[in-house]
Amino acid sequence: MALLPWHKIETVLLDMDGTLLDLNFDTQFWLDLIPKKLAQRSSKSIEICKQDMKAAYAEVYGEIQWYCLDYWAEKLDMDIMAAKHELAHLIRMRDDCIPFLDALKQSKREVVLVTNAHPNSLSLKVEKTQLDAHIDTLISTHEFGVTKESQTLWEKLQARLGFDPQHTLFVDDSQRILDAAKEYGIAYTLGITNPDSQQAENTIVGHPTTNNYHQIIQSIIDDNFSPHDSPHDSPHDSPHDLHHKDHHVEKREL
Repeated sequence: MALLPWHKIETVLLDMDGTLLDLNFDTQFWLDLIPKKLAQRSSKSIEICKQDMKAAYAEVYGEIQWYCLDYWAEKLDMDIMAAKHELAHLIRMRDDCIPFLDALKQSKREVVLVTNAHPNSLSLKVEKTQLDAHIDTLISTHEFGVTKESQTLWEKLQARLGFDPQHTLFVDDSQRILDAAKEYGIAYTLGITNPDSQQAENTIVGHPTTNNYHQIIQSIIDDNFSPHDSPHDSPHDSPHDLHHKDHHVEKREL
């Protein structure tokens, strides 16, 4: 049995870091390189600096500041982009990413990248991976001033893209963000349990999961989207979703 009912999926919204790209770059950057740089210019040990940064991250967890390079540049008095270039050689796609994206493209579904990453970080990663060649639209949530953790983001994103939540799949490696998408009414979600190639797998509950896109590629190609399927067949249909379907019709751009 297929992991997802691909014949009901028209639009695919994709996270970037950990979902398409190996999260190891970000792990090394924020948890290792930044504390080391802080230790080098202070009398503190690396371990103390790591603790300080974990506390600083926790203060803005899930907020736009968590992902904002301008915020961290000011808070740390550091050229964050210059520091990112020091580890840019670690920026890489997941091994199963390109076959997955190619299958989606072959199936003629709309594919949209929706990342909380700062636009400058997104640009750097696109430069290093040419990810944009495989995706229809790339969006940083900084455009809206809120993150995927927020219901406001999903409202603004739907107004921007005009997708039908009942025929949309969202793929991410974050439990909290997957839950937010499901709460909004996105009918289909997929959790990625191995975002970082150098770390143990994560546990995600309440969503279908995979650690290997190769397992679903053939289903993507074989199971074409059928617009005649009833939206009421979806697992998350509700009056809230019906409201958004009306919104989708009004806001769809030509």
